[in-house]
Amino acid sequence: MFSLEATMKHVLMVGVLVLASAAATAAQTSKAKPATDGHTAPKVQPATAPSPAAPAGEVALGSVHFAKGVKADGKALAAGTYQVRLTTQAANPPAKGQSEGLERWVEFTQGGQVKGREVVTIIPQSEIAQVQKDTPPGANGSKVELLKGGDFVRVWIRKGSNHYLLHMPTA
Repeated sequence: MFSLEATMKHVLMVGVLVLASAAATAAQTSKAKPATDGHTAPKVQPATAPSPAAPAGEVALGSVHFAKGVKADGKALAAGTYQVRLTTQAANPPAKGQSEGLERWVEFTQGGQVKGREVVTIIPQSEIAQVQKDTPPGANGSKVELLKGGDFVRVWIRKGSNHYLLHMPTA
């Protein structure tokens, strides 16, 4: 049937194929391992952005009009037009993850008298796209929106290079 010579040729060819396959696998494995005992240099880290800064001192932010009454700091604030002024007083306790000084109190005034106050979140222009998806008010403008469900009003003021957001319950 088969000769001894033909059988030896088959065994020899199978042996050569097995050795070639083992050599190729060993070559691939040695390329995958770093030559420095597994230690590689750390990846280059991006530069850390500077912490955003809130405006210094009191700042007149403009006026807003409430079509319905709202609550400011838990107290009723009647419907009407109010001047909004950023105070120097920081919100306490500070919000976790918030940059220092970016949550402060604003005052709502009419006729020079403070009618109410609320905490505002200050968002630099460079970060507003990460926080808010709606169309912002125009430069040095504001908008007051009744939010879905009608339980809250969002006041959005844009002044200089900052956005000021307040979320107030309806009265």
